[in-house]
Amino acid sequence: QKNYAEKNNKQKKLLELKDQINSIEDCNLKNNSKKIVLGDGNINSHIMLISEAPGAEEDDVGLTFMGEVGDLLKKMLIAINIKKENIYSTYAVNFRPPEDRKPTSEEIRRYSQFLQKQISIIRPKLIILMGSIAMESLTGLNNKISNERGKWKDVIIKNTSYNVIITFNPSYLLRFPENKKHSWEDLKKIKQKIADLKLNI
Repeated sequence: QKNYAEKNNKQKKLLELKDQINSIEDCNLKNNSKKIVLGDGNINSHIMLISEAPGAEEDDVGLTFMGEVGDLLKKMLIAINIKKENIYSTYAVNFRPPEDRKPTSEEIRRYSQFLQKQISIIRPKLIILMGSIAMESLTGLNNKISNERGKWKDVIIKNTSYNVIITFNPSYLLRFPENKKHSWEDLKKIKQKIADLKLNI
């Protein structure tokens, strides 16, 4: 019963958050997109995966990681025995940027408050940040991702500390497949951390 009540409470809070994001005014991202992409997957998962921003396919259906990018992500996760539907996935920015441009630092900041609220609702044990926008949104770092990836960091949100790791975005790996070897190193670290924390995914 407790789990059922907790899940219902999380769903209610996520719906309230969705309404809050949908009520943002004069936002270039929101005004030029079709659908909000809040997140999907298992809201009770120990793992939360945060990527950069929705693309055209995600904007059409309102779900995360569609098409080629989604296929690659699923392969990456299966390599460490994780099914995508068993984790919770979201974006640092909830609307598709016009022409898939990079969100500005101001836009990233604007949406980071909502991302922090979402993390506080999901309360994962591990957070995987994919790409520089997700990194900047949650950690405030805006240097090269190659300098920051693969290291565990503690990020504190509303008095709770989270285990966070930064890695490349699957859409980046499709363009620069030579970096897949680095992603594999990061995935192995994630697998090890799951084992260390004895998490059931």
